Amino acid sequence: MSQCPYFLTILTLTPLVGGIVIACLKQDKEKWARGIGLGFSLLSLASVLWLWFTHNPAGGLQRIERHVWIPSIGVEYFLGIDGLGLLMVLLTAAVVPFALFAPGPREGYPKSHYSLFLFLEAGLFGTFTALNFFHWFIFWELSLIPAFFLIKLWGGPRRSYAATQFFIYTLVGSVAMLLAFQAIFLATGTFDFVELARLGRSGQLAAALANRLGWQQGSAAMLIFLGVFLGLAVKVPLVPFHTWLPAAYAEAPTGTSMVLTGVMSKMGVYGFLRILMPLFPEQMRMVLTPLLWLTVITIVYAAWAAMAQTDLKRTIAYSSINHLGYCMLGIFAAMKFTIGEAQWTTEKAAALNGVLLQMFNHGLSASALFCFIGLLERRAGGMRGLNDFGGLRKVTPVFCGLMGIAIFSSLGLPGLNGFVGEFLIFKGSFSLASWAAAGSVLGLLLTAIFLLIILQRVFHGPLNQKWTGLADLSAGERWMVSPVIALMFLIGIYPQLIIKMTNPTVLQMVSHLTH
Repeated sequence: MSQCPYFLTILTLTPLVGGIVIACLKQDKEKWARGIGLGFSLLSLASVLWLWFTHNPAGGLQRIERHVWIPSIGVEYFLGIDGLGLLMVLLTAAVVPFALFAPGPREGYPKSHYSLFLFLEAGLFGTFTALNFFHWFIFWELSLIPAFFLIKLWGGPRRSYAATQFFIYTLVGSVAMLLAFQAIFLATGTFDFVELARLGRSGQLAAALANRLGWQQGSAAMLIFLGVFLGLAVKVPLVPFHTWLPAAYAEAPTGTSMVLTGVMSKMGVYGFLRILMPLFPEQMRMVLTPLLWLTVITIVYAAWAAMAQTDLKRTIAYSSINHLGYCMLGIFAAMKFTIGEAQWTTEKAAALNGVLLQMFNHGLSASALFCFIGLLERRAGGMRGLNDFGGLRKVTPVFCGLMGIAIFSSLGLPGLNGFVGEFLIFKGSFSLASWAAAGSVLGLLLTAIFLLIILQRVFHGPLNQKWTGLADLSAGERWMVSPVIALMFLIGIYPQLIIKMTNPTVLQMVSHLTH
């Protein structure tokens, strides 16, 4: 298996085949849909774990698959994986079965629900392994379609509005990015991310765009940069491109919310690291101050907005924007032009390692929080308001204890996974962009406040007599959340488990930023 030349293709096809199998089930076999979905997602997880343990961190791009596809327009079937892609594939493979174990929708059509879930997983695998824009963009868009229908068909009362808003926002961003890459292809004749990164670092990409468009070199490259930036900023999302997210996360069924926040939100950050940073380093530096201001606003505004929410799902939705803002802070801080001392390399590596850790750790903690809210909502007959409960620790101590761990992980408590990524991001950012890091600290304070408010109002205080019979977690539910809780402690205590895989990739990124 370790020598299989088509490992990444097989990995991507595994959930796709599972989705087709579920879709072809006969009507009287619909009850098998969830079990088959779990089986294929766990098979994917096992394959990714094998990939993780056989990956050589210092080996650069590995598991490369490269075949001519449409030579007339420079399209190749080009797959490969490094520390960044491997971490995102692992996150996808971990969150999807976790979401399938979580409370499913009460409404019908189980075949459609679970097949769409596996189609979504296949799209995510493809996004994180494709290295040719044409191929990559297909998977980028394919992940949008199942997510739209999962919200639209099984979401809450305002699901149609939320799904439509989600689709339109992300589609507009995708169109802008597609047009930008068409211009890049016309200028360079290639969609190859590796080749385009080389051209971007050397300045040849900007020159080729200017020559093709007939504009000044700076103007042409900046226009194309902004097109790609828009497509990725909507997906992260950065403020003010964020307004689709709270409604989508709040109205989506529990499992879909878990995948949206746990993995799909990382697609935008991944795009900044894989595409925008290598292709347009000089353009990013030209607008670095506005980008840093945008990041500080995203971090502080999202935390402030989370404090104003009374719906628990909307609170965690805004919290997700806040946490991904820290990722963007680390990326933009690492883009600062530096020369000379090795100290700057160390600080940039710290910031980018923190970004990768934060992406993974937020995927775990945020998906766990949405899972716990879904469990509470199921027990409370659909209620999930901040002020609907009170004193629940008296009747559901295990539930409150485990959800409390997920909350403290999101808060960044030392000893849990959330702390390490944020610490590294701020360590690097304070040296590279001190004013932006200092302003973002306010977001940390506000995050602590609204998460502690959840603990106080839901778990503590006098018990609302309405909930005296509320059931604690069952044995099956405890087994469901235990692996994620264990990972929170494991990564918090031993972050080297991940850093040893990502650091060589990060050092390569930093070396490409040094002039």
